[in-house]
Amino acid sequence: MQHFMVDIALPSEYNERFLALIPSQRMRVNALMNDGVLIGYSLSEDRTRLWAIVTGESERDVLEVVETFPLISYMRVSIHPLMFHNQGAGFRRVLSLN
Repeated sequence: MQHFMVDIALPSEYNERFLALIPSQRMRVNALMNDGVLIGYSLSEDRTRLWAIVTGESERDVLEVVETFPLISYMRVSIHPLMFHNQGAGFRRVLSLN
């Protein structure tokens, strides 16, 4: 499996249909993350761009995953194969009661 960066442009203004699809988008993202297909998902502060790290055998495989997003009709997608993707382990502070 290879990692791909998916760069997604979103509209600058949202209509009611777009907003209504957000809960199903989040559910789909969570399911893909639980399955290990989607390993990173970020939204820009201005909410006009998404970035996702997706695993797959090819760009076509990744596109097939992205096409399952409920918001796909509002997205302009570009897919970039990555040489590598480093991700830090989750940091948990240990609380000492001493």
